[in-house]
This record gives sequence, C-alpha cells and structure tokens, in this order.
Amino acid sequence: MAVSILLFRHSDYSDRLLVLLSQKVAVSAPIESVFVEVPISLGAEMNHRRTDASESRFTGYVEGLASVIGHKDREEPLLHYCTGLLMPCERKSVEPMAAITAPDRTAAQHQSLLHFIGAGKWSDEKVLAKVREMVLPQIERHGAIVAWIIDDTGFPKQGRHSVGVARQYCGQLGKQDNCQVAVSLSLANHHASLPVAYQLYLPQDWAQDRGRRRKAGVPEEVEFKTKPQIALEQLRWAHEAGLPHGVALLDAGYGNNTALRGGITALGMPYAAGICATTTVWAPGTAPLPAKKRRSARGRPGTRLRRNRKHRPLCVKALALRQPKAAWQTISWREGTAAPLTSRFACLRVRPAHRDEKLTEPRPQEWLLIEWPEGEKEPTKYWLSTLPENIAFAELVDIAKLRWRIERDYQELKQEVGLGHFEGRGWRGFHHHATMCIATYGFLVSERETIPPSGPRPARLFEELAVPDGYRPRGAAAADRAPHSKFDRHHAPTPDRRPRPAPVAMPMLPKSNASTFAPEKFVTQ
Repeated sequence: MAVSILLFRHSDYSDRLLVLLSQKVAVSAPIESVFVEVPISLGAEMNHRRTDASESRFTGYVEGLASVIGHKDREEPLLHYCTGLLMPCERKSVEPMAAITAPDRTAAQHQSLLHFIGAGKWSDEKVLAKVREMVLPQIERHGAIVAWIIDDTGFPKQGRHSVGVARQYCGQLGKQDNCQVAVSLSLANHHASLPVAYQLYLPQDWAQDRGRRRKAGVPEEVEFKTKPQIALEQLRWAHEAGLPHGVALLDAGYGNNTALRGGITALGMPYAAGICATTTVWAPGTAPLPAKKRRSARGRPGTRLRRNRKHRPLCVKALALRQPKAAWQTISWREGTAAPLTSRFACLRVRPAHRDEKLTEPRPQEWLLIEWPEGEKEPTKYWLSTLPENIAFAELVDIAKLRWRIERDYQELKQEVGLGHFEGRGWRGFHHHATMCIATYGFLVSERETIPPSGPRPARLFEELAVPDGYRPRGAAAADRAPHSKFDRHHAPTPDRRPRPAPVAMPMLPKSNASTFAPEKFVTQ
C-alpha cells in the first residue's frame, strides 16, 4: 500500500520553511488510518504537484544508490532505511524505523533492516561516491565549491563495548565523557555543504585490544591514527580523487597541529585554520635568528635557526593586545536569523614559530586573523591562513567564517536524519548507518530549492505516520524509571500517600451490641 510521508526542512541559515517532501513508502496499514479529508485549494493543488515531483526525484535518487549497493536483495531494505530516516519520528534506530515502515510485520522488518545495516557487505565508498555524483552538481549550481571543511563529532555512549567508545572530549556535551568520535570531510559553498568522507576514530587502547577488535569487527588494516592524521588522509584522498578544490577550513582542535597544516600546504591547498591564543608567531618585521657562523676552521658550520632571551616569538594573544585601535575593522560576513553577523577583526602578516629552532629556514609568512567582538575583554578567536597576500580583508573573514557550515551539517544530520541514533556495536554497522544518513541528507540538500524560502507554508495533506501507541523499542527504559539504575527497584509511589501494605478492613460493630462484648475479647485488625 502506498502512503505519503510529510517532511519539513528549513533553510541553511534563516531557519525558515524551505522544503516540503511527500514520499511514498510501502506499508501494510489500512488506507483509512493514513489519509484524512482536507479541502483542496489552489495552493493545495500546487502542493500536490510538488509532491509528485519530489516523489519522482526521490525514486530516481534511491535507484541511483541501488545501482552501487550490490545484491538485488538489498534494494528493498535500502529504500525502507532511507525512508525511515526521512520519517518525523523521535528516534531513528532500526527497531522504531521497522515499526513505522512495516507496522504489521515489525519483527521481520527489524531483522531485514538490522542485517542490511549491521552485516551487509556493501561498500560505503561506492555509495558515498554515488551521492557525490548526484548531489554535488546541485550544490554547484549556486556557485563553485569554496571550502573543504575538516571536523569531528561525538556520540555519548554507555558501557565499553560499542566500537571506539572511550573517555574523550565530546563536542555534543562540551566536556570529556564516554563517547565515540568520528572525523569527517565536507565540501561546501555558501549555499550548502555535503560530507564526502567519514571515519570513526579508534583510540589507542581499542586499537591494541584484539579481543574487542574481533567482537566489533574492526578490519585488520585499521590501525591507530590520531584525529589530525585521519583528517590529513581524508584530504589526500579527496585531492587524489580530483574533487573540486577549495580552501581547507579547520577549527583550533586541528589547526593547532603544525604537521597537519604542513601536510595541507604540501598538497598545494590554502587553509584557514583556527588556533589557540597561546600559539606563538614572529611579529611582522621579525624572524628567527640565522644559524651561527663558524668561527674557526674546526667543526661543522651551524645550520639551525636560533632564538635567545631577547629575541623570541610572541603568543598571538599578546600580539593582538598590542595592536592599535586603528588596526581593528568592523566587518559583516553573512546574514543571520535577525540581522547581519558582524564583529571586529584585525589581520597581520606573521611567521608561525612552533619549534622553528629545529629548522634551517624560517617558515613563510601567513595571515594571522584575529576576532575581538565589541564588549569582550579580550580577543576570542584566532586563525592562521595561507590565502594569497593580496586577498581582500572582508573575503578573508568570509572564508574563515564559512566553517559554520559543518556545524549546521552535524546539527541537521543528528536532529533530522538520526546520525547519532545507531544502537549497534560493530564497525561495519556504525559506518553503514552514517553512510545512509549522509545519503539521505544529500537528497534533502538537493531538494532545498524546490519550495522558495519566502513561499507560504504548504497545507498538510496527510497525517504523519507515527509509532503505534504504547510501542517501546526493545531495551528502552521505562517511562517511570528512577534517575539512577541502582534505585530502580520498585515503581515510584503516588505523591498523595506513603508506600505501605494495603490495610485490611476493620469490622464495624453496631452500637447497640457494643456492651455485650468484654474489652479483652475485642481485637482490632
């Protein structure tokens, strides 16, 4: 039975309604439980036309993915999994999606989707390549690719058996906690962005634990690599694959890594990398001292650069605080929700100084970009950039600030298509789920322009499908559980009474007979 699913999307940064998708999915529910009667107006008729067009594009999109998924038997669970990720349900793990896409055969659908995502031997690389092939042309219609954005995202977890889980920094929580972390590379312009590479970070204790590796199905060729090393591998792969070039954008967690910045430069790519306030640089007009000259014919001449007590680099914060008032300019870089985003910036030509006393030649000059918002006591953000020396100040700010795209990527991937909802423990399932989320997100990106942002909100033509009443995924906590599992022994008492055994009813004696009973024979219960 074909039914329609209603899905709302929002614009990239204005948070206005942008896309209404109505897709067909195979379910066994009776038609009366899905359709509702609504008055059809001119606007509704136009919405029907958009629905038909979106349906056709979705069908073609999934067929494109099916062409690289391998076995014919995987096409149906592929369609159901992508459809489940599009559904407006609270949690998009396998079991709830099975209950939604096949409510009359949930157990069989659950096994089908579980096998497809957790054990299916299809290639993540081929599916992501097909997504790029179909989605990048839609993004590039609005302008060339401007940036390659490196970032990571964390998924809070309990226990120690989910692949890659360890106590480490989790951006979602803003602190160190038990979580998984994945590193990604996204291609972006000012209209949209698309993740093109995605890999789980495997901590060193996991990489060395053969028992846990075997249980989680970690491939033998996967070895321990730091997050910057994974990021550099992704950049090299994208460069060799001939993807549209852009400026590499990194936050301070990656930008502070001198080896990563050097690797990007070796690829012939410019970068705009966030750095910490303690990063040291040589101020404009200064550089490390040259190597010592040989004073006699004996010994080998010096080759390494030098610094001494009086001739040392500065941290970027100290350098920023030395800048005169005239060095700061107020620049707007994009439209916000209510007003243009504006701040104060200064830029200087400096030389990075990290361990350059071990080098024989000073590093070339780069841009140091500093942001000091009005009303703040000190600068808040710093970047090093190898963009051309003649770049306009406003353009430098605009490119450095484009990294917000990856934050929107992860927000939508997690909130809209359930990137963080995977409940399996294996390496293959983790990456398969992420690939399906990226593929679904890619379709939504390509659909952004189907309804103008300024257009009226379309009428709801069909009821949203929902999980049946009383349904609770296997293993989910009860609604009235205690905050701490050790205290979850009994149901919480009602607030109007203390917990006690139910009292036994006391017999009531007629007043006229009360005098016939001796006091010692009267027993209360």
